[in-house]
Amino acid sequence: MKGEEMLLLENQLCFPLYAVSRLVTQLYTPLLDQLDITYPQYLVLLVLWEQDSRSVSDIGAQLLLETNTLTPLLKRMEQKELIQRTRATDDERKVLVSLTTRGKKLKQKAPCIPQALIAGMQDSPLTEREVETFRRTLHKMLEALRRGTAPVHGG
Repeated sequence: MKGEEMLLLENQLCFPLYAVSRLVTQLYTPLLDQLDITYPQYLVLLVLWEQDSRSVSDIGAQLLLETNTLTPLLKRMEQKELIQRTRATDDERKVLVSLTTRGKKLKQKAPCIPQALIAGMQDSPLTEREVETFRRTLHKMLEALRRGTAPVHGG
């Protein structure tokens, strides 16, 4: 690809990633509305369901969120009684985030979310194998970008 051809929207990597991300997030919205949580809150819950009682910095690192973005999100989750924040006894600068009983119970209702997304994609022209290959490729790309080793070859 040469010159101005590189500037065509269809030749950009960033745009289809951005658009797919937005559209997939939109698919989540009605499902998450039923649980009275937002997509970012769902991501925090996923992290805590894997391992409860984690530091704010650990959650931020896993979700690639800065503390100034994560703190208001956690405050809203605390107001909904999904989590509780406490200072670590060994280091008062460290804030630990733990699930409340309500946050733990929500996990029992959450398996319907990925199941509904999969069911909603049944009419997709993509096969289950293609979706899984795409997911694995995205994870490889994410890891390369996190390490700063992803090659940059255009959009």
